[in-house]
Amino acid sequence: MTYCVAMRLDAGLVFLSDSRTNAGVDAVATARKMTVFEEPGDRVMVLMTAGNLAISQAVRQILVEGRDEARSLWKARDMFEAATLVGDAVRQVHKRDAHALREAGIEFNVSMIFGGQVRGERARLFQLYAAGNFVEAMPENCYFQIGEAKYGKPIVDRVVQPSMPLGEAAKCALISMDSTLKSNISVGLPLDLLVYEADALRVTRFVNIDEKNAYFRMIRDTWGQRLRQVFGEISDPQWDASLPAEFPLARQGEADRWGQPVRARRRRPGTPA
Repeated sequence: MTYCVAMRLDAGLVFLSDSRTNAGVDAVATARKMTVFEEPGDRVMVLMTAGNLAISQAVRQILVEGRDEARSLWKARDMFEAATLVGDAVRQVHKRDAHALREAGIEFNVSMIFGGQVRGERARLFQLYAAGNFVEAMPENCYFQIGEAKYGKPIVDRVVQPSMPLGEAAKCALISMDSTLKSNISVGLPLDLLVYEADALRVTRFVNIDEKNAYFRMIRDTWGQRLRQVFGEISDPQWDASLPAEFPLARQGEADRWGQPVRARRRRPGTPA
């Protein structure tokens, strides 16, 4: 019941999450999915969660309460070690709760996006799974999505690349979120948007977006209008192959074994099968 997207770019990181946890005719609830771990001048880490809320909150609490432990996000030497600690927290909750959940017919379902920067290394981004393992974003695939990802994926696939400025990436993330909000009731406002500038080692750009946010309202109105405009500018298919067309749909004078549909034949009474 959520959608989160994050991007690792040359200029830094972009994180966006919604806050819907339940949706139905008479059951709508919200909970913020983004948690920031910040030690200004030393490290900034961002965790976003999707899946079973009880599981993700338990993982988050383990990480928060680990501030004074020998191994914690506050003491991790680099982002890889920090991501390993998040995975360990997932496994700790799994060890405690998975059997009871299975007995109740509930799947151990959680996924996370975790990223940030520790002083002395570059900004990094990871996606974690229910088993506690993870993968890291690379230039060939510089973004991750969790939750209801399919509706917002096309715009990100077409637009995002590592060299993109942070402002454009934030705009793309918001358009991706708007597409998801439009198509799925299980995703909802308000949103948390955090844009991290590489080497800043502190949070400088964060906003909580509700239905009154002027920029997001502009995104929603403009994106819908422009989609309809572009749709109207694309030529309709030309079915008559004998007429000239810049982009013909039918191919004239060319044998095509796929040129006819698969037809079901009606068997007449008395004829052999």
